[in-house]
Amino acid sequence: MLRITGVALRPGQEESLLPRLAEKKARLKAGDILSFTIVKKSVDARKKEDVHLVYSLDVSVRDENLALKHCDRAACSPAPPRTAPAAAQFVRKMPDLRPVVVGLGPAGLFAALTLARAGLRPLVLERGQAVGERRMTVERFHTAGKLDPECNIQFGEGGAGAFSDGKLTTGIKDPRCRYVLETFRDHGAPQEILFLARPHIGTDRLPGVIESIRKEITSLGGEVRFSSRLSGIRTAGGRIETAVISGAEGEEEAPCDMLLLAVGHSADDTQMMLFEAGMQMTQKPFSVGFRIEHPQEVINRAQYGSFAAWEALLPAEYHLSAHLRSGRGVYTFCMCPGGQVVGAASRPGGVCVNGMSPYLRDGENANAAVLADVRTDDFPDEHPLSGYLLQRMWEEKAFRLGGGDYRAPAMKAGDFLKGRASKDLGGWVKPTCRPGVTPSDLREALPAWIVEDLKEGLRTFGRQLKGFDHPEAVLTGVEARSSCPVRHVRYRGGESSIGGVWTAGEGAGCAGGIMSAAVDGIRCAEDMLKVYADRGFF
Repeated sequence: MLRITGVALRPGQEESLLPRLAEKKARLKAGDILSFTIVKKSVDARKKEDVHLVYSLDVSVRDENLALKHCDRAACSPAPPRTAPAAAQFVRKMPDLRPVVVGLGPAGLFAALTLARAGLRPLVLERGQAVGERRMTVERFHTAGKLDPECNIQFGEGGAGAFSDGKLTTGIKDPRCRYVLETFRDHGAPQEILFLARPHIGTDRLPGVIESIRKEITSLGGEVRFSSRLSGIRTAGGRIETAVISGAEGEEEAPCDMLLLAVGHSADDTQMMLFEAGMQMTQKPFSVGFRIEHPQEVINRAQYGSFAAWEALLPAEYHLSAHLRSGRGVYTFCMCPGGQVVGAASRPGGVCVNGMSPYLRDGENANAAVLADVRTDDFPDEHPLSGYLLQRMWEEKAFRLGGGDYRAPAMKAGDFLKGRASKDLGGWVKPTCRPGVTPSDLREALPAWIVEDLKEGLRTFGRQLKGFDHPEAVLTGVEARSSCPVRHVRYRGGESSIGGVWTAGEGAGCAGGIMSAAVDGIRCAEDMLKVYADRGFF
């Protein structure tokens, strides 16, 4: 198998042309390529007069040795071997106590799947609802402003990512990434996630994929309990011995000697319980800012140029960053083409926002978070969890600015830059945020130093991407949940400071996004399997 890179197609050209174009690119003979697989597909829009799609292909050829001898080695080379996590041995005898997994976001979902595929029949606790019921609960919040603190955009099956864009981009280089993508594909995600440079599943499709993976876990003997929260742990000799579970029928103490925590970035109550139980934690920097909305057509034109070039392409994306005069950084995050801004509160009396897109990304607006750094020396004290106090303070200010009914404060970018409140939001962008927005002065929800950094960031991004700092662009806030403000201390073998307890994903401060959280969940489950193997269960 050979890999040929840099094969270009014009927008609108059929992919059936790829083998012949690949032969030309690699200087192979016509007809040398017998079959091909797309391994990467991206858009090259560096030259607005020549926007095109770029492919990497794995191809089989008539004579691989001869082809390598004569091809252009700048474009053609042996395809790298595909690696995946080693298949775990299937358990030959069951332990007396089942492993317990807390949280059914990406980290918990893939950790539980790994344990279930090894035959260990995990017990999975999820404080929110199953994704179908959760969808209805979230919809009630978005239409009527009725918040359920236990089930919302942050809590419930699928985690915070279930009601976002379903982005699968990641900066980590780990063979488990391919395994995660293939698992999503096998459970109903589009085949193209295996090769798109910036793959996504979409808010409308991701819940069904998550539900399918959960059903595999239960079909293998796992048990999933919804509306069930880990409310305490009891230890003896520095090791876990009891998990305290709070559910609809009250509190239960369950014997437990192997616990995997995947609590997500917003479970500050669970984090406090773990801290009080003796788990070692440290402060972690995070970010805060707002969502910015533009007409998607403006972003398409800025990235792709003429209408003829971009109408045949996917809605354009961007990722912008800058180092500021203050020494801090500002960047865009979770860009949602053709998407909407959504209220993402989980705490009563607080407003925070997020973004999401359906699979087709066919909405009128583009949105993204614009975030500035919050460092640990900005925290109010040295307590490991004090970053949550900042989040809560800023979200409570946003709640009051929005009117006290979970509408989000919003303003025009021009007013933000000029230092004045917005009395209206104009008509250039129709705000999409649900349950709604209130024109106001978003600066009042944030500290002055963050406001100044965000102003400089907007102006800088306006120079990087035409129209980004348009005065009629709409800013909606606040967004402070892009990452967890705490990191759990992990020791050799992946265990936390409490023996028998592993901690994974965003809630551990060890991941940022669906892919890295899923991979971290797999890695922690594999570490647990090694302990089971040492105890003779495999």
